[in-house]
Amino acid sequence: MIKRLLFILILIASIASTKAQVNSVPAISTDYFRNPLDITLYLAGDFGEIRPNHFHSGIDIKTNQREGYPVYAVANGYISRLRVQIGGFGNAVYINHPNGVTSVYGHLQKFNEKLLSSVRYHQYKEQSFTTDFSLLPIEIQVKKGDIIAWSGNTGGSSGPHLHFELRNTLTEETINPLTLGIKISDRIKPTINGFYLYQIDDAPFNEFTPKKYFQTVGSNGNYSLKQVIPVSGLFGFGITAYDQMDGAANHNGLFSTTIKLDDEVIYETVISKFSFENTRAVNAYIDYPSKIKTGIVIQKGFASPNPKVRFYSILKNNGLISLNDEALHDVEYILKDYEGNTSILRFKIKSSGIKPPTYQPKGQLMSYKTVNNFENGPVKIIIPEGNLYDDLDFQYSVSTQPSNGSSKIFHIHNKLTPLHDAYLLAIKPDDNLSPYLQKLVVMNTESGSQGGEFKDGFVIAYPKTFGNFYLRVDSIAPTIVPVNVKEGANFSQTSKMIFRISDNLSGIKSFKGSIDGQWILMEYDYKTGKLWHTFDEKTSFGKHSFQLIVTDNKENEKTYSINFFR
Repeated sequence: MIKRLLFILILIASIASTKAQVNSVPAISTDYFRNPLDITLYLAGDFGEIRPNHFHSGIDIKTNQREGYPVYAVANGYISRLRVQIGGFGNAVYINHPNGVTSVYGHLQKFNEKLLSSVRYHQYKEQSFTTDFSLLPIEIQVKKGDIIAWSGNTGGSSGPHLHFELRNTLTEETINPLTLGIKISDRIKPTINGFYLYQIDDAPFNEFTPKKYFQTVGSNGNYSLKQVIPVSGLFGFGITAYDQMDGAANHNGLFSTTIKLDDEVIYETVISKFSFENTRAVNAYIDYPSKIKTGIVIQKGFASPNPKVRFYSILKNNGLISLNDEALHDVEYILKDYEGNTSILRFKIKSSGIKPPTYQPKGQLMSYKTVNNFENGPVKIIIPEGNLYDDLDFQYSVSTQPSNGSSKIFHIHNKLTPLHDAYLLAIKPDDNLSPYLQKLVVMNTESGSQGGEFKDGFVIAYPKTFGNFYLRVDSIAPTIVPVNVKEGANFSQTSKMIFRISDNLSGIKSFKGSIDGQWILMEYDYKTGKLWHTFDEKTSFGKHSFQLIVTDNKENEKTYSINFFR
């Protein structure tokens, strides 16, 4: 009874503290949070920088290309969530703090003993390697400076580092840790290496939007263009630039971008926080067609009609400009990092007086404001309202059936138009496939399996990109390759049994290992395909039977069985 009353009081206090912080970045002292590692912090990635299909939600702290550094609780609080993912953050810890902020630690090598005990309990209870569960405030409390884990390279990490975040506890909005007292040495001004002029007029922004590149000259914060820029109609700007911090060669993102026309601010962004539901809108923040075609990341100096992100602090006419005279006009493109290091690109523009042509759609014009439907014989498409960042001149065509396919290839617009979320794509299979209907997978010719469920005569999938799609039968089971395992193996001097698993098409859905008929924990690294079991006290000395079952997303199943000794 006393414990229950104590829990209720703590919970009420936690909720009250959190609610006070819902609509703002918490006001805290600069020493409230300590650094999560006891080493000098150098960053491989900063907050809000541009990543594939997302803004980076925290900071990536370098760990000298190795694992195993102690990771510390940055402030008093309690463990609110523990998570083990195959991709993503891998092993992750979440701590709720009394000031309404949650700290997040990702890609961890291992948890401390108390956290590991809780994780193992849930893994065995759920009979699953992956787990994600919340904890009560009274379960595992921590003090500032307690070791909670060790740094690693688990999940979707491309190398050893600590991913660290600070979030609004109640809203889950992620906040730039540098604005809440985490200190990084930075005395380097942003670098500007290219400028672009875009001709927008009345057409939707797409891969055909005219743009012109101009080389910048200058360094150390002062940049210019070699000429006056001739402009016409409705136009906007773009820039290629990056920031660096002391002690690291990584090209990081920008904290703020400001554009002034004749000393008037027409565009300004400040990336101090954002919601995860809008992180994919990074593809509207940049010239997405340019990134896909050339790999060049151009940050647009104007917003899409449906930009989704909310860190535009000033936005006049979406950042687009139209001149009504032939005078010279001054432009300043101002870039800053969080420490206030500033670089400015200065140049002049002048109207050329050329009238742009009227835009004429070539296909079905879709509005970002409405639900959009398309149906043509064996294909149906439903794009939810708000899923487009701009209006779309939708194109569709069909080409011949590939040798390994079970339908023709349907060209659903193209891969150069970004989408904010999934849309419904339904493809009708060939008439002669009745025994294989449940095995059909929607394939993208470039990015592979999109999944698919047979329903009402169609195979339905929910991709997040346009592109070239067709159907293919997946009837092949996953592959299991033993690394240090064989029939009759003796593991008395070996701590692990190791395999590599893979699937050729729809992807691995699940894996299940057992010893003497009892479920065991199999750990998995999807980057390498490595699957392993570490022996513990549950496996006694003597002879044992082992079985591993790996299943793909079309329920094709592979079984591997042996006897072994301990």
